[in-house]
Amino acid sequence: MAYSDFTLADLREKFGVTNRMKRLFTEVTPVAPSAKLSETLHEAESLPVRSEKARSEWVVAPILLELRNRNDKFLTIFSGDILNADEEHGLKGECDFMLAKDTGSFDVNYPILQMVEAKRSDIELGVPQCAAQMLGAKIYNEKKNQPLTAIYGCVTTGDDWLFMKLEKDLQIDTRKYYLGNVGELLGAFQIIIDYYKAELP
Repeated sequence: MAYSDFTLADLREKFGVTNRMKRLFTEVTPVAPSAKLSETLHEAESLPVRSEKARSEWVVAPILLELRNRNDKFLTIFSGDILNADEEHGLKGECDFMLAKDTGSFDVNYPILQMVEAKRSDIELGVPQCAAQMLGAKIYNEKKNQPLTAIYGCVTTGDDWLFMKLEKDLQIDTRKYYLGNVGELLGAFQIIIDYYKAELP
C-alpha cells in the first residue's frame, strides 16, 4: 500500500483520522504576483497544459518558487521525493511536492505542507492521497523529534486549489481558490507560511 492507495475511510479505520469540512482561512489578504510569475502563467495559458508533468512545470512550480522567494527562502521545495514515514502501515511513496523548512540539508527536514496534483483533473480524487501524505509528514516529523501541531496540504488541478489541515482531525476547506485570482491564492499560502514562521525555531 502507498499514499495513493488510501481512502478517507482507510485513514479513519486504521489511524483514527476523522474528517470534516471547515473554512480554514476567515480572511485572506491578496498578494500581488511578481511580474515574472505573471508572465510565466500568461505563457502557460498558450501551452497545452494537459498532463500532470505539464501542470507541475508551468503552473505549480512557478507559484511555489514565487512563495519561496517572497519569504527569503524560509522554505524549500521537494518535487517527486520519497517520504517513507511508516512503511509497515503503507505510509510511504513518492510525493508530488513537499514544502519544508529550509535547513540547508540535502534530506527532507520539517515537512510542513504536502501537495498533490489531482488525477484526471478531479480535485476530489486527490484528497485521500494528500491526507495520507499529510499524516505521513506528521509521523515523519515526530520520528525526527520535531512534532508540529498542524500539517497543511493542498490538492490542485492547476486551475482549482483546495487546502486541508491536519491536527487531531483532518479539516478540508469549504472554499476553493483559483488560478484566475492568483493574488488570493498566494495570500492563502502566505497565511500558512506565516503560521510556520511563528511555529518553527
